[in-house]
This record gives sequence, C-alpha cells and structure tokens, in this order.
Amino acid sequence: MTPSAPRYALLIIDMINDLEFSSGYQLLPYALTSAKNIATLKRTLKKEGMPVIYVNDNYGKWQSDFRHLVSHCLEENVRGKPIAEIMKPDDDDYFILKPKYSGFFATPLDLLLTHLHVNTLIITGVAGNMCVQFTANDAYMRDYQLMIPSDCVASNTLQTNEHALNFMEEVLKADISPSTKIINNLTKA
Repeated sequence: MTPSAPRYALLIIDMINDLEFSSGYQLLPYALTSAKNIATLKRTLKKEGMPVIYVNDNYGKWQSDFRHLVSHCLEENVRGKPIAEIMKPDDDDYFILKPKYSGFFATPLDLLLTHLHVNTLIITGVAGNMCVQFTANDAYMRDYQLMIPSDCVASNTLQTNEHALNFMEEVLKADISPSTKIINNLTKA
C-alpha cells in the first residue's frame, strides 16, 4: 500500500492565553519568542493553503467561547496580551476548545482533521512539556506524522523545553527542525 501524500495542518496550542497563573511570568519571555516564530510560520503556511487550527484550553470557563477568550487576552493589564496581539486569529482559522492537556481529549479535533484530509500535523505552542506533548502523544497514537518546530514551542525553562522536544523526536518520531527549515522544505515541495 502506497502512503498518501502529506496533507498538513498547523496546530497552535494554547497561545491565546492570559498567562495569569503562578508560573506565567516565567513562561512569558519564551512564549513571546515562540509567538513571533509561529506568526511567521502561520503566514507562510496559509499562503500555501494549509489550514490553521487554534487548540486552546477553556480554562474551566464552560460558558465561554474562543472569541471571548481572545477578547479577554487582549485586555489591558493581562500578562499574555503581547502574545495574543501577535497570535490573534484570522477569520478563516479554525478553533477547538479543550478541557484538558491534549487537543484530542474530549474535542472534535480528530473529526476536523479527517474532514480536512490531514495526515501530517505541525504542532506549535505552549507548554512544550505539557499540552504540546500531550497533543503530540495523542496524535502519534492516531498515526499522524508530526512536525514540531523547535523554535515554535515554549516551556517554563529552556531545559524543560529541550527535554520535551527530545522526547517527542525520539519516541514520537517528530521532526523538530526549526521553523525556517520546515518552511523551506514545505514551500519548495
């Protein structure tokens, strides 16, 4: 059986985030750097016609929606506002709200990816050792090919992030090349 040609989607995990939690100040500088790289990656991939899917925690707010979450993160005095300004979704982007760490747990993400005929995921976001890794684990279990650009993932410390990336490369067979290399490979294909 011949494997089907890659069909990509960009997942942006928890980048619409107020960072109003105890270690949010620690994550902020790393997430801000990643946000700039993700924004560049997103612009390039959208020009290539690839779908962009925001996968975000609902933070236990069961009577809220994604647009409300974006608005909240763009308010003054919200720690995550600089990131939300960079990562603000476009009207044609998709979004999934998740109740736990994995973007697949109790969400319609797998159904959306099937509808879009996606078999390869480019996973970005925060935190590398939590929600990104849990989503990547579940994607791997569902036989998706994985690309996790090392400069588009952030955790509370560089060491923690590096450990998570190495795990995803070794165990989940993810390509953890920097986003510039992934862009070069995908745009000349």
